[in-house]
Amino acid sequence: MFLKRISVLNYKNFSEATFEFDSKINCFVGKNGMGKTNILDAVYHLANGKSYFNPLALQNIKHGEEFFVVDGEFEKNNRSEQILCSLKKGQKKILKRNGKLYEKFSDHIGFIPLVIISPADRDLIVEGSDTRRKFIDSVISQLNSTYLQHLIQYQKIISQRNALLKYFALNHVFEKETLSIYNEQLSQLGQAIFEKRKEFLNDFIPIFNRYHQEITNSAETVQLVYQSDLFEKDTLTLLEENINKDRALQYTSVGVHKDDLSFEIDHHPIKKFGSQGQQKSFLIALKLAQFDFVKKQSGEKPILLFDDIFDKLDEFRVSKIIEMVNQEEFGQLFISDTHPERTENIVKTTHQSYKIFTLK
Repeated sequence: MFLKRISVLNYKNFSEATFEFDSKINCFVGKNGMGKTNILDAVYHLANGKSYFNPLALQNIKHGEEFFVVDGEFEKNNRSEQILCSLKKGQKKILKRNGKLYEKFSDHIGFIPLVIISPADRDLIVEGSDTRRKFIDSVISQLNSTYLQHLIQYQKIISQRNALLKYFALNHVFEKETLSIYNEQLSQLGQAIFEKRKEFLNDFIPIFNRYHQEITNSAETVQLVYQSDLFEKDTLTLLEENINKDRALQYTSVGVHKDDLSFEIDHHPIKKFGSQGQQKSFLIALKLAQFDFVKKQSGEKPILLFDDIFDKLDEFRVSKIIEMVNQEEFGQLFISDTHPERTENIVKTTHQSYKIFTLK
């Protein structure tokens, strides 16, 4: 599977542009602010129906314009697949496959397997548990539509339960029976989500460890540790035991929506005890493990986006990544870099076909 062509209209800093791609390596080079990352984000948009860098959809429309369109042509299983994503101010975002409108964006997730490695991934280390949960959920959801539906239902019920808790507080009432209906639903969905996350991490962590050892030459010992209230008690018990706390806070304080994935080096938080280089190695190993996991589970090589990482890595780590490219572990690659000569020197060593696009 690979992306043959992409066209953007009023997308971020682009008024209009079309690029035709090599099936192996594609590089966007140029100074900062030219839009290299924006093209990578447009590719991500086609796979996920949203931006990787900008959660507010309207902010992806070029300043002064009313809409954006991202249109791409993929080759998948020897068939041409056209994906189009567009948004007009004041209207709902549109996602189409071969001209047919998706009723639910979630139906598209996983159709175009893709992994991005970017400096923005540092949020996984420095931000709160929500960011790390989203990472787990995005990997599983690419491969398991049932899990994605469970997540969507769970979040909907959490919102309803939280609204009910606020209503109780505002009106000085309490209806235990009504709350128990939500508790039962959360219990069933929460258990299913917890079991799937556990199963995923049992498979994922050894892959992560292997990549980390390769990238660092086994110089460091790191850990991924799944943290969840459900290791101690089931969701129903947790909700019942914390009802007074929830009433005071006016939101649901326990459950799988509070899970976390602890990033550790020598059993200490890498956020506090890891150097910048150690944190980068950790994140790249995490994303390469995601790539490997999705590839094995889906039977397809995901598209891999390298956003500005050669600028952030030492020569040893770059050479390790290039080694993997040479071993045909990767499918189609997209690379952004500020140094055209460096990029060309790096891709030449892969002995693969490539295209370089210079943005000015």
